[in-house]
Parts: sequence; structure tokens; C-alpha cells
Amino acid sequence: MIKVGIVGGTGYTGSELLRILALHPQVELKAITSRGEVGQAVADMFPALRKRVNIAFSEPTFESLKNCDLVFFATPHGVCMAQAAELVNAGIRVVDLGADFRLKNTAEFEHWYGMPHSEPALLEEAVYGLIEAHRNAVRTARLVGLAGCYPTSVQLALKPLLTAGAPLIDETTIIADCKSGVSGAGRKATVGSLFSEASENFKAYSVSGHRHLPEIEQGLEMISGRKTHVTFTPHLVPMVRGILATVYVKLNDAGQATDLQALYEGHYRDEYFVDVMPKGSLPETKHVRGSNFVRLAIHRPQGRDTAVILATIDNLVKGAAGQAVQAMNAMFGLPEHLGLEQLPLAP
Repeated sequence: MIKVGIVGGTGYTGSELLRILALHPQVELKAITSRGEVGQAVADMFPALRKRVNIAFSEPTFESLKNCDLVFFATPHGVCMAQAAELVNAGIRVVDLGADFRLKNTAEFEHWYGMPHSEPALLEEAVYGLIEAHRNAVRTARLVGLAGCYPTSVQLALKPLLTAGAPLIDETTIIADCKSGVSGAGRKATVGSLFSEASENFKAYSVSGHRHLPEIEQGLEMISGRKTHVTFTPHLVPMVRGILATVYVKLNDAGQATDLQALYEGHYRDEYFVDVMPKGSLPETKHVRGSNFVRLAIHRPQGRDTAVILATIDNLVKGAAGQAVQAMNAMFGLPEHLGLEQLPLAP
């Protein structure tokens, strides 16, 4: 059994981790931490976990976590890098669902997250946790900086085009038009997340620059080995969970001569969680809700030189907690789908 701790168990990603891990056949939950809820039973805060999680919140200290084999950080930015070194040096593996160990350039991190990086040496060692792109590195990692939700959808939408050998697209004119449910903003009281503000409304935000943009471009360059430029616009839609990424690319001559449907089907044939849907499909967020699946569809409108890739994920599962558990499975030599076989919820 893998002895697991969760730092930050009261937010949406923390509670989603609990939902998944409570039924994982190879996991024993050893510690769930929260500074504000110490001593409170987890199931009192999350009644859905009654009779499945029989543990109370504890202080987020090394003493609380020292008996774990792996610790997940489902915390705001800056928390993991303050505690990761002590855990890693004690032989405890770490998966950070925040951004502390995603961006390799510390100046970029400071610019987008407004704080200095206190563990540059550990950052250098950290493995970027998009497992479909970096599986072998994740398996042996002591520390994984999990991919963000938007970056997961965009990178998986583009990966086959970037690894096909000869370039198939103009990699300087990629457009990622992405929509997310309100839970992507986290479990906190902000005006934009209020029911009366978000309901019956649809809006773009951070058009001038979103902190996931440098992660998307870094990730695409790690996949292809080439420089990419992405125009990324996120939108907030009035639903709880789900991301739909609509990605536009300009095909070059080689790309126009390629059977894109066959390319995607072949590329992801052996990926348990990536479903390339039949030609002409239109994946919806409800097709993945509550699951760790990614559903993709490739279109070439009017047979012209623009390809449109649609990718949908559940931002709390494949975009966060589910992908974290998938990484944990790989790190401990387990089947990646173990504990993650949940089918999407419908309706």
C-alpha cells in the first residue's frame, strides 16, 4: 500500500483527490492537512466521504507527513516550495498540483506569480507532470510539478502535430481559445465566482496575458524541441467543471497532405485516457465530467489550410487530481488507470 498525505485538503482539488483516493485499492490515506480545520473530521466537511474517509485534518507539518510515501500538495502557489525540500530529502516523493515546479525559468515564475522562487535547485530536478509527454521521467521522479488544467488540454490537442517528424503546422501562429467552469478559480469567495455574477454570463478574462501561457509554450517546446508562439484566451462559462479547448493551427503543405484523423488515432492508440473521437465528432464537457479522460476531435473546415482541434477535459480530474493520481501510479509502478476507471457522469 502507498501511504499518502495531502497538504491542502479543503479546496476543490484537495477534495477531488480525496474522492479518488478513498477508493484507490493501493492507497492508505495517512494525513490530510489544513491550517484552519485541525481536528475536524474530513467527512464532517465533505459528507460525501462519510464511511470512506475516517481521518481528521492535521497541521501541515513534517511531523504529520513523515510516515508518508508520497505527498500531494493541493495548495496555493508558494506553499509547496516552502516544504518540498524537507520531504524529498527524507525520501518522500512529492506531487505539486500548484505552479511552484512547472515553469523552469525562475524569472518567468516571478513575473507571472509575483513571488521569488525559493528552491531553484529543486526546480531544476522537478519533472513536468504531463504524463502522456514525459512518462519515463515521471516514473523515476522524486518531485513532479503537475501540468495545469488549460495547459493539459492545449498540449494534448497539439502533441501529434508537433511530434510527426517534419513540421506540419506554422508553430508561430497557434490560437488556443479555451473555456472553463467556475471551479477552475478555486474554492474561495471572489466576486467573479458568485452565483449572481457567473450565472447566465459568459466572459473572457486575462486576454492580455494569463499565467498558463508561458507554461503552454514551454510545454509545447519540450514536446517538439522547437519554439512556439500561442495566442491564448481563456473564458469563464457558467458551469461548475469542465474545459473545452478549441485550438486553431495553420497547416503547411505537409500538413495539408496528411490524414490528420489517422495521425491522431495512431499517436494516441495506446493512451488509456486519451480518446480520439470519430471524424466529425464534437466533444462536449459532459462527455468527460467526473472522469480522467481527454476527448479529442480534429476538423478541417471546408478542406482549407486551417485545422481545428477540439479537446475537452474535466478541469478538476484530468486537469488536476486525476492526473496527479495517474502520476502517482506511474511513480510506484502501478497501472496508470488504477483507481481512475470512473466513467463520466451523465446527464
